[in-house]
Amino acid sequence: MDIVAIIIGITLILVVLWEGFETIILPRRVTRRFRLTRFFYRNIWHPWLKMVNALIPQREQETWLSYFGPLSLLVLLSLWAGVLISGFALIYWALGSTVRTVDGGFGFLTDLYLSGTTFFTLGLGDVLPRTSLARLLMVVESGMGFAFLALVIGYLPALNQSFASREVSISLLDARAGSPPTASEMLRRHGHERGNEALRQLLHEWERWSAELLEGHLSYPVLAYFRSQHDNQSWLAALTAILDTCALIMAGLEGACERQAELTFAMARHAVIDLALVFRTDPIDPNPDRLPPERLAELRLLLASKGQQLNEGDAVSRKLRELRLLYEPYLNALAAHFQVSLPPWIAEEEWVDNWQGDLRKQFMPGIRS
Repeated sequence: MDIVAIIIGITLILVVLWEGFETIILPRRVTRRFRLTRFFYRNIWHPWLKMVNALIPQREQETWLSYFGPLSLLVLLSLWAGVLISGFALIYWALGSTVRTVDGGFGFLTDLYLSGTTFFTLGLGDVLPRTSLARLLMVVESGMGFAFLALVIGYLPALNQSFASREVSISLLDARAGSPPTASEMLRRHGHERGNEALRQLLHEWERWSAELLEGHLSYPVLAYFRSQHDNQSWLAALTAILDTCALIMAGLEGACERQAELTFAMARHAVIDLALVFRTDPIDPNPDRLPPERLAELRLLLASKGQQLNEGDAVSRKLRELRLLYEPYLNALAAHFQVSLPPWIAEEEWVDNWQGDLRKQFMPGIRS
């Protein structure tokens, strides 16, 4: 029984250490099938969704969904600390509870208390080890507690920096592509004299943004659960608008920056595919179609009114459909997983950009216009 407890304790410690290494330190996607962190998120995200959908009013659901990312991170870090403490407590207990307490108590709860005070380096002195091996284990555990705290201190700022970098570009897209961003608005708002050059520069910036998004979310997958500041914005909606815009340009938009569109499309699709693999979301065909023939005809007229000419013909429609099949099923799968809405191809007339709205009413309901 003592040997079994020692093996279980060592296994728990090694599992958490390896999970922490892969989650915090290792800067690449982990391909092995089972991971404790992935298991944790997959098994609490869906119950959280069901709870929010069942108990929270619809107008407040987005706020509650935004709580999940930060709360789940705190719970995960606490879970790691709890498993490490329990692992060392099992080893102390298996060694015969070789401790001395002020009140003379002993047993697994005493060992658990000793492990907790050692891990968090409290140094209360009411429980003391009696053997050299127990003292050695306490030194190892206290060092591990310091290392755990240092990793958390270094991890959270890196996570916040990556999140802030992602959201800055999404906010900048507001005036350039609408709220939520759409391909029609992005092209329409670049229909001015130097619009093509401005559009090329914008797509170049989003090529880099897509690469940073991919690297950041592969290193820190929990970032994908951190939602944007506004309900009508998200990293997935922004990525969709960029891919839609690039697909239109590549399909046959006259005079546009086709080469830059190809580069941005490749990088953005790469991000979508890899993230779909990370979160194990199977492709879902669009239903209903986001761009049926009648909406495509409407889009042509809208672009033509701003000097943007999308070529006619079956070849253009076929190429656009082929390009859409390369990314839309994966976007639909990610949208279903994270419960976010993908933007349409054509913006609704009543939509107002976030910078144009009166946000005072949102944050200070009692204010009068």
